[in-house]
Amino acid sequence: MAHHTVEKIGGTSMSRLDELRDTLLIGGREGAELYGRIFVVSAFGGITNLLLEHKKTGEPGVYGQFAESDNTHGWHDALNRVANAMIEAHTSILEHPADVQQATDFVRTRIDGARNCLIDLARVCSYGHFRLSEHMLQTRELLSGLGEAHSAYVTVLMLQRSGVDARLVDLSGWRGDGDVNLEERILGALEGVDPMTEMPIVTGYAQCKEGLMREFDRGYSEVTFSHLAALTGAREAIIHKEFHLSSADPNLVGQDAVRKLGRTNYDVADQLSNMGMEAIHPKAAKTLRQADVPLRVTNAFEPQDPGTLIDDQPADASAVEIVTGLDIIALELFEQDMVGVKGYDATILDVLTRHDVRIVSKVSNANTITHYVDASLKSMRRVEKDLEKLYPSARISSRTLSMASVIGRDLSGLACLQRGLVAIAGEGLEAIGASQGPRNVDVQFIMERDILKPVIKALHKTFIEAQDKPEMQEAA
Repeated sequence: MAHHTVEKIGGTSMSRLDELRDTLLIGGREGAELYGRIFVVSAFGGITNLLLEHKKTGEPGVYGQFAESDNTHGWHDALNRVANAMIEAHTSILEHPADVQQATDFVRTRIDGARNCLIDLARVCSYGHFRLSEHMLQTRELLSGLGEAHSAYVTVLMLQRSGVDARLVDLSGWRGDGDVNLEERILGALEGVDPMTEMPIVTGYAQCKEGLMREFDRGYSEVTFSHLAALTGAREAIIHKEFHLSSADPNLVGQDAVRKLGRTNYDVADQLSNMGMEAIHPKAAKTLRQADVPLRVTNAFEPQDPGTLIDDQPADASAVEIVTGLDIIALELFEQDMVGVKGYDATILDVLTRHDVRIVSKVSNANTITHYVDASLKSMRRVEKDLEKLYPSARISSRTLSMASVIGRDLSGLACLQRGLVAIAGEGLEAIGASQGPRNVDVQFIMERDILKPVIKALHKTFIEAQDKPEMQEAA
């Protein structure tokens, strides 16, 4: 049986690396207690936004500037901003001047190398035989790897200064052989590494011939993490976040009202992912499930708390475990002649796929198909135009709405659909749609956007808080 764990630290937590040293990474451990743990690290908070584009606003970083700019000044300036941000990040964490200097030299070397690579690529593509568009995926991967390589290097410097036998495991493929698959990249880099006597610090980005960003884009670090855990036969895979996996957003329903999940399964993790609240990327979860590696989600700054264990075990009893919500757009296609005619749904799916629109849920009746999607209005306008060409007599519209979801491993016998509607109405609010599938793992409520937060609070009060207060159950 394996004795080691594989543990991932996210970017926001990495920006508090000095605190993690004193809690999670070292804490009160000494000697052999320090080891038996492999850490996969993300880039420091905000660095990937500067390298690629801002995740929320879409503001272009180095990648966006390089792809769109007609001159070199834009992406050169953006790359300089990355270097400055990296240096600022490690200067605020590392305490010894020699470590700061080593980290700064590392940044200069990697940034200058990337700059020269992009200059050469732009020069080659100035000839008609080569197209820059054909190399943008590799460019995106090259830039992404800079962030994780930097944070991993800084982590190793900090730990070694504190007396830990830490080792950098750089999967970014910097100046290495690019013609290896993900498994070969991981196993090759770990050759000769003994996690029971040293602490491997692994980059969240792994360069491989499959191209992680082609399928996972910025979810690549969880894919690296899950494959590392599966390939090494880890006892557990652990994701350290800045918060516990709880029954709702504590900022919304109140810190005293939420409950830590403690135990759930991969079914619930998939539902959370569908609602844009990923405990782990669905493909990464699949890798862990197939390898029979349980997943634990903890609060990185409360290392004594076991957090929430996610495995394949069913629930001991029916219960709602979490209430969450998501802003969506309802794409509705109404066609009077749809009854009995096949192909409408397949065509809509083709158009949504072509425009890279994520479907959250859908409903249909005799002459209407409605897809609830997670997308921008700009994307939906393009989808509508394509569908109007295909179905000129149909009425097609998009509408901004929200979806609240009640989720649990087993909701059977709880009458969540009916009780949820009563809870919403009891607050003077209105759901304009609701649905529940036969698997009894989630119930979805559709409403206007401006009432999503009070709806989540009402559902949480009924299904979570009432479980702890018998008088509330009786009232419900």
